[in-house]
Amino acid sequence: MSLRHRLQGATLTLAVLAGAGTAVVFGGLYDVSAVHQHLPLTYDLLKTAMRQAVRLRARGTEVPALDDPVLQARGLAHFRRHCVACHGAPGEAPEPFARGLTPLPSNLVDVARRRPPAELFWVAKHGLKMTGMPAWNARLADEDLWATVAFIVQLPRLSPADYRALTPLEHAPAAQAAGAPDPERGRIALRQQMCITCHAIPGVVGPDAPVGPSLHGIGGRAMIAGRLPNTPAGMVRWLREPQRVKPGSAMPDLGLSERDARDMAAYLQTLR
Repeated sequence: MSLRHRLQGATLTLAVLAGAGTAVVFGGLYDVSAVHQHLPLTYDLLKTAMRQAVRLRARGTEVPALDDPVLQARGLAHFRRHCVACHGAPGEAPEPFARGLTPLPSNLVDVARRRPPAELFWVAKHGLKMTGMPAWNARLADEDLWATVAFIVQLPRLSPADYRALTPLEHAPAAQAAGAPDPERGRIALRQQMCITCHAIPGVVGPDAPVGPSLHGIGGRAMIAGRLPNTPAGMVRWLREPQRVKPGSAMPDLGLSERDARDMAAYLQTLR
């Protein structure tokens, strides 16, 4: 077969695949119901892409000493507070809502056997798209995330009785390092804090749900909510305590840290 015929055949094949993909997407043919599992090929492709992506991005991560019993006890507290609901624990089932997720949350006993600590840390910090795994980078400092990893790596050695007998070490979450306001981190925080579910925000992808006003041009407006001058300090105050600034507003108190509010305000100031 000549090169010309091969190229024509390849072009035709690509055209057919593109047409089929268009029909599946725009014709609503792919079943997005969480009641029905992914096709085996879809699941395998997503799993492989996830595994390889995490491996690449976790490469070179410096892993601290994880065998400190105090660190593990602190990690147990975070594990019980943040992980058990979806992943379960030795002898303890996940919550009912987690059993309805697709894909199902991984069994962390198996994950701890297969994945090195650097990859566990990366996933906990950055989360995973197209799963229920959230990114904890805006909610827990690296110190707390490593404590959680330190506990998770112990899971394969724990029986249900061992797990129940453990005593967590409760402590105040470690403070995240502060510095100059970081607009890029603020853009990410605007999505992680679900601001995009109510506002259209340039540079942030999410649902088209104009419950609140669009934030296009917010950096050039004179006032915030008609109450505060639109300064970095004013935006930080509005983001942290909207109900005090404007009682009865639909804007909820999100419990933002000072750092998150400063970074979010810095990004919003760029929208002119």
